[in-house]
Amino acid sequence: MFFRPLGQGDHTFLPHFVIYRILGGIGVGLASMLSPMYIAEVAPSSIRGRLVSWNQFAIIFGMLVVYFVNFFIARHGNDSWLHNTGWRWMFASEIIPAGVFFILLFFIPETPRYLVIKKRPEKALLVLQKINGIEKAKVILTEIQSTIISHSAKLFSYGFLVIITGTMLSVFQQFVGINVVLYYAPEIFRNMGSGTDNALLQTIIVGVINLTFTVVAIQTVDKYGHKPLQIVVWALLSEIFPNQIRGRAMAVAVAAQWISNYIISSTFPILDKSTWLTERFNHGFSYWVYGLMGLLAAWFMWKFVPETKGKSLEKLEKVWK
Repeated sequence: MFFRPLGQGDHTFLPHFVIYRILGGIGVGLASMLSPMYIAEVAPSSIRGRLVSWNQFAIIFGMLVVYFVNFFIARHGNDSWLHNTGWRWMFASEIIPAGVFFILLFFIPETPRYLVIKKRPEKALLVLQKINGIEKAKVILTEIQSTIISHSAKLFSYGFLVIITGTMLSVFQQFVGINVVLYYAPEIFRNMGSGTDNALLQTIIVGVINLTFTVVAIQTVDKYGHKPLQIVVWALLSEIFPNQIRGRAMAVAVAAQWISNYIISSTFPILDKSTWLTERFNHGFSYWVYGLMGLLAAWFMWKFVPETKGKSLEKLEKVWK
């Protein structure tokens, strides 16, 4: 994303910008919760981690595409044109993937666990048969029916630890600072002396590196486990919550993630532009904080998070019981 300063006349459109940004945030928040949860509920346990990781790959790949789009849009004019008109084309380009996504939503089935909750086991069996084969589908359906007694249970039915664990996974994912780099990459590079075009080009390089290691995670997550590869945090979030509280627990975890995202993204400019901190840390103070958070995250994963690799969602539920 290219961040531009507000100029004269921008105050006229600022309320519209804020309103539509909020609507966009609602959509992104819902999708970020529902997408990995949906994949986890329909995927076979042997490849569930890999498939949830592909969701992360799609996000990173989409961001990389956006970096390229922004770069080529920025080349159509100077900085003045970019600040007044170009950024609008950057936002408008989102209509294409959003439209495709909306259309494709009509072709995906409901998850077997949701269908069982709604007392439609026959349709749940059909979905399971397409994914797992006829014989295995019957076994999985029986397992699902034995654990899903009602539509939902109280949020803390399985204790506080499972909710705290999921919430802290979300918080740590943001507090290690990865999204600061992704959000502010153009500004960071421009502050280092790069021009606008070079800053956007260097942002593309950041996106390529991010995408590369997402692929590495996809190839190894079901081999080495989900705990060691904690950079695939959505795979863990989509698995660790029991069936009866998964929706609300995911909502809490995702809300914590976006609140953390707001905190970390809004404090970075303050820390980075502080004269006192700059004199002592040469713009490096915030990165020391993110590094410390990375160490705390690793300790938390080792100490409190159970391994989810190869376990069905119903078996993971027994861990918390």
